[in-house]
Amino acid sequence: MKGDGVSQAGPAYIYLVAMVAAAGGFLFGYDLSIISGAIIFLEEHFGLSAAGKGLAVSSAIFGSILGPLSGMWLNDRFGRRRTLQIAALCFLSSAIGTALPHHIITFNFWRVVGGIGVGLAATTSPMYIAELAPPRLRGRLVTVYQLAVVVGINLAVIASYLLSFEGQWRWMFASEIIPILFLITGLFFVPCSPRWLVARGRRDDALSVLIRINGPEQAAREVQEIRDELREETGRFRELLLPGVRRALLIGIVIMIFSQINGVNMMLIYGPTILVEAGIGTASQAIFFTIFLNLVILICTIIAFWLVQCFGRRQIMIGGVSVMVLGHLLMSATFFLRGSPFLNLGAMFLAAGAFTLSLAPLSWVIISEIFPNQIRAKAVAVVCSILYLSSFLCAQFFPMITGGFEARAGHPGGAYLIFATICALCVLFTWKMLPETKDQTLESIGRFWLHYDKGPGGSADS
Repeated sequence: MKGDGVSQAGPAYIYLVAMVAAAGGFLFGYDLSIISGAIIFLEEHFGLSAAGKGLAVSSAIFGSILGPLSGMWLNDRFGRRRTLQIAALCFLSSAIGTALPHHIITFNFWRVVGGIGVGLAATTSPMYIAELAPPRLRGRLVTVYQLAVVVGINLAVIASYLLSFEGQWRWMFASEIIPILFLITGLFFVPCSPRWLVARGRRDDALSVLIRINGPEQAAREVQEIRDELREETGRFRELLLPGVRRALLIGIVIMIFSQINGVNMMLIYGPTILVEAGIGTASQAIFFTIFLNLVILICTIIAFWLVQCFGRRQIMIGGVSVMVLGHLLMSATFFLRGSPFLNLGAMFLAAGAFTLSLAPLSWVIISEIFPNQIRAKAVAVVCSILYLSSFLCAQFFPMITGGFEARAGHPGGAYLIFATICALCVLFTWKMLPETKDQTLESIGRFWLHYDKGPGGSADS
């Protein structure tokens, strides 16, 4: 599967490459979700306070802030494939390190290392897939990344459940080693990004990769289009301050912040804890019910493959996030009215399903395609650093926020009113600011921002 062939391999080839790259997404989901089942046992084992529990959860997210900062240099210097290999090594060392510690400080250190891998993979995998994908398949192929994230989350929950009866939290983290080895092996057989190759002056290598994806005629046109668009860029940080690129950067940052602070991610990370507090039963029973929650998310992710192919980015975002508002309102009402804990579970299903159909996959699709080629790695790195900073703060303070509402009202229902308001603001921002990029080449989108002369609510087709 190396990129030196000259015969067209057809759509199956790009799907296989996307699956390997998306393994980084699988580890993203698995690494950040395995803590949801383990945290109940970590709290008891290490005697954690509310702040200590928040730090144990958010330490990996803190590392995720550092990943994109290093990734902006690694992606430009060594390419997308090599950066994913470095991410895999971070995952491997973290999986071993978090399975062995006898002190919470050591545990948090290795979670930070794993978080660096998460940040590198999250920055690189969607961008790598988007740079290889034909325009007609780009939304669907980048959604493969989100599917891999969801599969990782599901398997992490199942592993947590199976290992929860004996309190085997160490094996929860060690179980990550198997998919890590798949990623490390697969990355030896995928090509470099053709956009990166052209930017490094390796036109013939880029042409070979694109021939395998699109055939010789389309590949030649695409290489020329990439070269023409690159001539309009320098790739320096100051290009982020150009009027159009600055607006694209603002859109990417705000959309990704919304993707983290909307409340659904916290539902998933703290799902077992929320259900125990709602009265669902024991820790193992709560983890068991989150398996069904994550199954709903998996089904919705598969449906998202069809949605991104049939509908525009803006339509899906506005519709899906509007349903998330309803889910949070139902969650809040259930707490205020002291309803059955299964109503809490139903509200989680609604909000998480809508999130998985819209904001979850499309936030990654948008940032992987919205920036000009030469500046893409730097722009995505900036966006992802801010993304994980917001995610870190949300994970760190979520227990304190819900605990504050519980102290005053006896339940955390007020927190979900805040999340409903955040989702409503996301709908408004999408309607006013997000351009439509479906079925457009990366180069046409890049030129749109480099020569920005249209309103933000229009199409990026120039």
